[in-house]
Amino acid sequence: MNTFLIIDDHVVVRSGIKTLLSEIYKPCAIFEAQDGQSALDQLKERQYDLAMLDIQMPNTDTLSLMETIRNRYPDLKVLVFSMSPENIYAQRYLKAGARGFLNKDSPMEEIQRAIEVVLSGKKYISDTLIEILAANAGKKPDENPFNKLSSREFEIANLLLSGHTISQISKNLNLGVSTVGTHKSRIFEKLNVTNLLEMKALADHYHLST
Repeated sequence: MNTFLIIDDHVVVRSGIKTLLSEIYKPCAIFEAQDGQSALDQLKERQYDLAMLDIQMPNTDTLSLMETIRNRYPDLKVLVFSMSPENIYAQRYLKAGARGFLNKDSPMEEIQRAIEVVLSGKKYISDTLIEILAANAGKKPDENPFNKLSSREFEIANLLLSGHTISQISKNLNLGVSTVGTHKSRIFEKLNVTNLLEMKALADHYHLST
């Protein structure tokens, strides 16, 4: 019997995934978590065959959560299931230990296929990500300046690229406005840009922008 953990702050999404898993895998056990802390609490309770992880949740640095899961529970298979742009986040999360990245807009057949691939011990790479990887094939990893950013800086950089203001980011990540401002300054310094337009142009060059 497969045991699943759904990590998502939206009740409707968790309910939908739960219904899907219940129909495909009979019998199975499904548990839920709405943020990083509740996910870690659930992981202490039992072993799971697969965790489905959203990456935009309140009060949660999900990239750090992914790295924590990889370090503490190396055998746990994690499939990222998110509305966040694949071209921005997929490679970073796969590097952090995720076994696959899937957009919530994906057809039901693709969702089922991704779950089955990851459960079988393989990595799920979508056609979109294959194109991104091919586009970046000629670039050395150290050429991408976004790789210089810490997990938190990378998260804030992409929220800025998505049009979020400093106050919105502060609320979303439960950080002080001044702290977010400091991160923004460090991001600009590491990327060697002076404003958001320059950062967007840089992101376009490295296939990171939305």
